[in-house]
Amino acid sequence: MGYDREKASDPRMNDVPSALAKPGIDVLGDIRKTLRHGAEKPAVRDTGDHILNPTLGPYARWDGPPRDAAVLIPIIEHGNEPTVILTVRTAHLSSHAGQIAFPGGKIDREDNGPAAAALREAEEEIGLEPEAVRPIGELSPYLTGSGFKVIPVVAEVTPGHRLVANPHEVDDVFEVPLSFLMDPVNHLRQSRVSDGQRRFFYAMPFGERYIWGVTAGIIRSLYETVYR
Repeated sequence: MGYDREKASDPRMNDVPSALAKPGIDVLGDIRKTLRHGAEKPAVRDTGDHILNPTLGPYARWDGPPRDAAVLIPIIEHGNEPTVILTVRTAHLSSHAGQIAFPGGKIDREDNGPAAAALREAEEEIGLEPEAVRPIGELSPYLTGSGFKVIPVVAEVTPGHRLVANPHEVDDVFEVPLSFLMDPVNHLRQSRVSDGQRRFFYAMPFGERYIWGVTAGIIRSLYETVYR
């Protein structure tokens, strides 16, 4: 499905250098220390689309109760340059078609919590077997304007695992250096007018990839959890 691991994991694809990609900085190690199992959990933070749009409220485009969902933030340790797996949603989906996303979806009643839901969705979407995944911890819920309460589950993935995109949900799978995503220099604040209102969001362009919206907001939440 167009998945080129060597190209996707090459930090030179982006023209903006990462301030964190230098000797002595261990981004994955910092994430482990902050989220590791058995340690005191980080304080629950207020995160969501409403942080950049405080006048619109946390569920600006949804009238009912929030819907529970979970996403997996899969990190592969490639020596000194860990990468994060991201997907491109298919163009025919009813929501967020063609956008870049983490594997994930709604938490079903049968799921044993957010981590189980995120692992199930990752296996369905990109063929990531649960045995190849080691959860590190969870971030604070991310509230979306479309009415979802998303639990991001951060995990490590065994290197060399073959990924197969489900053509009904995913057009492409690619990787981005973790150091790039955790560098605030690359966290752009942009806006667009939707339904007559200007909405602000984070965007993290990476080569030809345009990471924005909820996905970029969750990445920003991971950065703030670890480094602020």
